[in-house]
Amino acid sequence: MSWFLLLIAGLLEVAWAAGLKSSDGFTRLWPSVFTIVTALGSFGLLAMAMRQLPLGTAYAVWTGIGAVGAFLFGIVAMGETVSVARIASAALIVLGLVGLKLSSSA
Repeated sequence: MSWFLLLIAGLLEVAWAAGLKSSDGFTRLWPSVFTIVTALGSFGLLAMAMRQLPLGTAYAVWTGIGAVGAFLFGIVAMGETVSVARIASAALIVLGLVGLKLSSSA
């Protein structure tokens, strides 16, 4: 269950990062509200997942899901640049996350 909570927390991190971009520096009300709500949800679920998972593993996976998710969201939804180097770098992050999951005892 803690891994599921961590996955949802990571997805909420992607959501608040996208909301942060849309909030235009917290100058737009509803994107700002969305950002704050999803950030709080993400932090709360991360805290719950950390009850069972090691700090380093949980935090690295959470930030990794957020980083790769935001990277993919930027490409798909915002038309950001795709390059071999960017994709290879994101793949290395995913490889690291898989390694952390496989080496975790929780």
